[in-house]
Amino acid sequence: MDSTQYPPSVFNAATYIAPDAIFKVTKDYLADTDPRKVNVGAGTYRDENGKPWILPSVRMAKEVVANAGHEYSPILGLKLFRDRTVELAFQGMKALKEDRIASCQSLSGTGALLLAGLALKKAESGITEVLITEPTWSNHELLFSSMGYNVTKLPYYKAGAFDFRSYIDALKSAPSGAAVILHTCAHNPTGCDPSQEQWKEIAAVMKKKTMFPVFDSAYLGFNSGVVYDDAWAIRYFVDELGFEASVCLSFAKSMGLYGERVGVVTFVASSSELAQTMVSILENVQRATVSTPPIYGANIAATVLGTPEIAKQWAQDLITMSSRVKGMRQKLFDALVRLQTPGDWSHIVKQTGMFGYTGISSAQIVYLQDKYHVYMANTSRISIAGLNDSNVEYFAKALDDAVRSVK
Repeated sequence: MDSTQYPPSVFNAATYIAPDAIFKVTKDYLADTDPRKVNVGAGTYRDENGKPWILPSVRMAKEVVANAGHEYSPILGLKLFRDRTVELAFQGMKALKEDRIASCQSLSGTGALLLAGLALKKAESGITEVLITEPTWSNHELLFSSMGYNVTKLPYYKAGAFDFRSYIDALKSAPSGAAVILHTCAHNPTGCDPSQEQWKEIAAVMKKKTMFPVFDSAYLGFNSGVVYDDAWAIRYFVDELGFEASVCLSFAKSMGLYGERVGVVTFVASSSELAQTMVSILENVQRATVSTPPIYGANIAATVLGTPEIAKQWAQDLITMSSRVKGMRQKLFDALVRLQTPGDWSHIVKQTGMFGYTGISSAQIVYLQDKYHVYMANTSRISIAGLNDSNVEYFAKALDDAVRSVK
């Protein structure tokens, strides 16, 4: 018998942290052997057969970069990729023409937000408060609070729609000089975006209170099918109102490059000289975290964006994905109407993007999983992309039963 005496552990005071809820949904779904199971939890696109879809444009790009090698990328990432991403997001804007945009490749959208937060601190911006929506993507609060920011939630959603009045009132009452996390389009998780007029009112309040916009742009092109249209809010803030800003971009959704972790963080500064200063700061905070970003996915994305034939195919791929999601929204809504499911479900078709916010209760969510093997986020958010012609009726009937049976 081992009689070795160990000193007290340095981990004795540690507290167990529950697994991330969304990743647990996927883990439970994969462990389920029931053939009827449906996963509407994960934020990943699926085709009409419920399978992962490698975009035709990405297949084309992979052939081009097959022999690209395995060397380290620069600390700031692949310059060709950064330049083409900046051109995509800021096309036609004065900030691009005047060389006022700093950029750095990141580990998808999460990494972009992390680098944005770290760079704002390193730049001695004076920003200590970060405002997010309630609800929002679950990682927003974790990311910015972990960096030492005070995170405040602003009410955003009510009765199936954007609660503009509550949001704008809370924004007016928030501290001046705060950073505001703005979902450029396809708000996650509600799918409810401000109208252009509402965006203008939001911008006016932020301008008056010298707030700093951070655009979380994970769905550019995926929402409407056209990147330029989805980037309207960025153009309005940066080009028309002259805001300095951070724009955080990801190609996980729009190119299906989930595992490659392909993103870019940008800062729009008031001068070219300040933009170069922010480049140096981004390089510094990147070195302190991941040192250099992965190059393979960046090569793929750069090739998609920079090869006319492939870029044309990508434009079609975006329409394919966004159109299928819109079609499944309509089919789910039609099925619920046909079943005369209690309640008003029109918000399903009014919402946009990958997600739908059903508004059902926690007990109903548990009921759906236990009885029907339907897996979804505990917030009641569903990924519309997880639905297809073979499971949408089943899902609608399950939802109908849950609403009727569990109060």
